[in-house]
Amino acid sequence: MSSLGSSEKQLLLDVARRAVVAAVERRESLENLPETDGILFGGVFVTLHRRGRLRGCIGQIGAHGSLIQTVAHCAKCAALEDPRFSPVRVDELIEIEIELSVLSALEMISPGEIEAGKHGLLVSNGCQRGVLLPQVAPQFGWAAMRFLEETCLKAGLNREAWKDAETQVQAFTAEVFGEKDLGGEGTRDQEIPPITPAKTDYSSST
Repeated sequence: MSSLGSSEKQLLLDVARRAVVAAVERRESLENLPETDGILFGGVFVTLHRRGRLRGCIGQIGAHGSLIQTVAHCAKCAALEDPRFSPVRVDELIEIEIELSVLSALEMISPGEIEAGKHGLLVSNGCQRGVLLPQVAPQFGWAAMRFLEETCLKAGLNREAWKDAETQVQAFTAEVFGEKDLGGEGTRDQEIPPITPAKTDYSSST
């Protein structure tokens, strides 16, 4: 995964902010996205915080369009469609802080190779899957094995599902940045997400 420059990060955050506002105020998708040659393709999660608490998080693993397109789509979904939360209201917009996690490609990984704080995980078994981002483990003080177990639970599986031959464990890294990092307001504290197996390419995760 190539590192993004500060101008690219700011552009992606601006797109995410505009997409959230369009979704909340008008229930519309963001149109007239900027055209750039330098923005990468890849997966991304858009996380919304309000008053230091998680308010929505939706992402896509893998590249199905440009990063700008994916950010805009996931930002709208995080604001309106995260099944754990009611849609963001207009009066909340001023307090919403946006954080982006731009993902590397997925790779198979064995339990002994997992590094807490470095790797995010995707655990899948049949139609059940769960994703946790790399920043979750250090936020809750989880060692690598606990992080793996929690990802299994996020998929709606039991803690030791990773031992099942039918279970796939894949890892990724993420470049994480938010409006606070580039001069915005707010905090980055998160809460433990409920166990919500993803049913599409778009997943809720923190």
